[in-house]
Amino acid sequence: MADQYTNVSSDSDVTADDKLWAMLAYILSPIVPVIILLMEDKKNRPFIRAHNAQALVWGLLYTIVGTITSAFLVGLCILPVGFILSVYWGIQAYQGKYVNIPVITNFCKQQGWE
Repeated sequence: MADQYTNVSSDSDVTADDKLWAMLAYILSPIVPVIILLMEDKKNRPFIRAHNAQALVWGLLYTIVGTITSAFLVGLCILPVGFILSVYWGIQAYQGKYVNIPVITNFCKQQGWE
């Protein structure tokens, strides 16, 4: 699992503020990613931009799947697991790492969002 994260701590352009916004994008998705898109000074930062695209797609999928499955007992299992993943990815981003979420990362890169 360690190979799916790329550390950018040597990148002097990544600030503590960038890491904080990236973490919040995962944990409070899809609300914070939308807010970041409205903030001119944040949305153009490369580190935030890479994490924000993934967090937004993840948050939308998590919300849709969670809403659909919450009517069934399956939702009781999916919702906590999804939140734990969001927190884990947020911590990785706060540590200055680029997160590679299966399927979502490739989708965001193909769309040119990162």
